[in-house]
Amino acid sequence: MVSTTNSLPKSSSGDVLDINIWVKRITKDRPLAVRQTIIKACIWAQEVHQSQTRAPDEPFIIHVVNVANTLAQLGMDSEVLVAAILHDIVEDKPKIMLDEIKKRFGSEVAHLVDGVAKMKFIEELNDKSDKTINTQHQIERLRKMLLAMAEDVRVVVIKLADRLDNMRVLLHHSADKQQRMARETLDLFAPLANRLGIWQMKWELEDLSLRYLEPETYKNLARLLDERRIDREDYIEQVIKSLSEALADAGIKAKISGRPKHIYSIWRKMQKKDIDFDEVFDVRAVRVLVNSVTECYMALGLVHNQWQPIRSEFDDYIAKPKNNNYQSLHTAVIGPDQKIFEVQIRTQTMHHHAELGVAAHWRYKEDGNEHDHAFEYKIAWLRQLLQWKDEDGESGDLFDRFKAEIFETRVYVLSPIGEVIDLQQGATPLDFAYCIHTELGHCCRGAKINHRIVPLTYILKSGELVEILTGKEEKPSRDWLIPQAGYLKTSTARSKVRQWFKKQDFQQNLSDGRLLLERFLRRLNIKNYRLAQLAQALRFNSEDELLASVGCGDTTLNQIGNSFKEQVLPKKKKVLPIRSNNPQESVDIKGVGGLLTQRAPCCQPVPYDPIVGYISKGRGVIVHRRDCPNALHWQETGNQRLIEVEWRQANSKQAFVYPVEILISGFDRTGLLRDISSIVANEKINILDSQTSTSNNSVDMRFTLEVSHLEQLNRALGKIDALPNVMRVWRKN
Repeated sequence: MVSTTNSLPKSSSGDVLDINIWVKRITKDRPLAVRQTIIKACIWAQEVHQSQTRAPDEPFIIHVVNVANTLAQLGMDSEVLVAAILHDIVEDKPKIMLDEIKKRFGSEVAHLVDGVAKMKFIEELNDKSDKTINTQHQIERLRKMLLAMAEDVRVVVIKLADRLDNMRVLLHHSADKQQRMARETLDLFAPLANRLGIWQMKWELEDLSLRYLEPETYKNLARLLDERRIDREDYIEQVIKSLSEALADAGIKAKISGRPKHIYSIWRKMQKKDIDFDEVFDVRAVRVLVNSVTECYMALGLVHNQWQPIRSEFDDYIAKPKNNNYQSLHTAVIGPDQKIFEVQIRTQTMHHHAELGVAAHWRYKEDGNEHDHAFEYKIAWLRQLLQWKDEDGESGDLFDRFKAEIFETRVYVLSPIGEVIDLQQGATPLDFAYCIHTELGHCCRGAKINHRIVPLTYILKSGELVEILTGKEEKPSRDWLIPQAGYLKTSTARSKVRQWFKKQDFQQNLSDGRLLLERFLRRLNIKNYRLAQLAQALRFNSEDELLASVGCGDTTLNQIGNSFKEQVLPKKKKVLPIRSNNPQESVDIKGVGGLLTQRAPCCQPVPYDPIVGYISKGRGVIVHRRDCPNALHWQETGNQRLIEVEWRQANSKQAFVYPVEILISGFDRTGLLRDISSIVANEKINILDSQTSTSNNSVDMRFTLEVSHLEQLNRALGKIDALPNVMRVWRKN
């Protein structure tokens, strides 16, 4: 258990914070350089905040030092302490101050400060949220979003410490602000502290929230507890001593501790069970940890032999675990002086599972109904934070250790009314629109992210506010169904778009499908294809049925591409391949072994283009695309130097890349080359060469790219084709 007490050393006059004494106290086990850095941060924070105060007329520097003090008691690293001291500096001039922080204290501290500043949105959200959507389910999603948007969980811990100190001085604010912050703290921040395993912080946040939400209840419970505090602590010590002796005499090794009950927890139990304070049996409680299940029941027998049990208060969660697999023995007994106390008995493994596993304490305490096991697993990683710090020492390896494990599958964004929408990672504004309502998706014409217009292919990030711009009529675009264009990520949204097109006029689908197919084949420079043969290969009764299916989105262009590769252009003859002796070659030579191969510079084939080989004089086999003009000429004239070749699957331990030239024409604009280069880079394609020429606002570009397969090239061409001002993009013959 950690302590988060709020006591700071004062100067000899008693009214001014003594920074040097405080820093020396929290850095006694840290290097001298750390102490000097923290003092440097304090001095700068004092300069920046010198004119600022907070209630009750307290210098603002006290707040940031209190936050850092809480984090120091949690054992957080020096970067966190410095970030805590500086976390409010960026409020007025974020860009300028972040650059200055990075210059003075490094990029890691600047990253933490920036993260804390970004998390301020959660407070603004609470002010603006529509009360009708403030359900338990909604609160659960807000909690997930808050964690998901924090790339570094230390940002969340700093924010919790900041909220705790603000709650400690909430007494000096208006009643409205007290109610709002208390509700927000109880719904969002206390459960976060619970999930991270910072129990003392959680308890204090809950108690402070109850103080303002239920002031009379809080005062009554506090009075009842204060009347018995010293006696209760002495009583627990007496029980622990007696139970330790009994277990030792029985040969059972056990770890026994008092388990304090805080005010909010008592109030929750009274509310849930509709009982009075005197009926809360676990105000006094002890927890016993042993090494085996057998010892659990032996310890239970010793407890019941020593003190009279209350039969109605016994629960065996070992024989019958809770739904979340929580295991423990719970019993209440009448102890010395006829006082009732609770005993929990479990093994070390059960305790670890209850604290860190799927049966985490927060899940059964918070009455969560939504069991997202993948998310619970990731939270278990977060809750080991303090334990890992003890093991790993420095924080660098610690956070690298779990960054790859957390929140890689979902994003949580906000609707204009403050509702949190849970989407697949990589989702776009269009996915968001269809998630809200099918009609909204059909009418979507644009989107704003945080009040800034963005393209519909924009990739959403957690915490962003999404607004959809609509037209008067439903009019989805067929381009939305092209995977390479990047408009839709979720299958649900794509299905809704396809259903819409299915309902449209057959002739319109037919026309649109013809245009889509022609553009697709022209972009890949595929010529001399047979539409009837393609329709037959895809099991359509007619060409029109195929085109209509493409038009309404039932048949994708990727399926068309696969059909050309495998069926529409069959091999002339089937012969067992003989692999070349050269391990670096990437084609199989039909009927001949040991020949060198190289790709023809005139057409530059890539896997898995239909190809043919040409036996040259002195250069081995030159591999051409089948629709290359040279290859077509040789085939028509029956040239005897042509041989059958096919692509070979690359060795799993080797990666092959192939240069291919693409041509782009369009109208020149600022940033066009940058946008094209960005698409190519995002597809992990290397640019070997590029040339650009402009004339009368027109632009022609030529790129030589290194691609690993045809699908990768298709995606890149599709995305480039969708760029503004690009009129045509195709692969060079």
